[in-house]
Amino acid sequence: MKAGELRTKSEDELKDSLLGLRKEAFNLRFQRASGQLENTARIREVRRDIARIKTVLHQRQQADS
Repeated sequence: MKAGELRTKSEDELKDSLLGLRKEAFNLRFQRASGQLENTARIREVRRDIARIKTVLHQRQQADS
């Protein structure tokens, strides 16, 4: 997910995406712990997508203040 794509989304859409990514991150951690995770790079992608969404949300908060 690119930052440019995220900036076009509404705040509600970003929060929904963030919730979904956090659930996916939890499931990936669980799979890794149980030895069932095949695509280990996905953990890194999800963590970075979460960070991107949080950054965009924070930037919007700062702009409103």
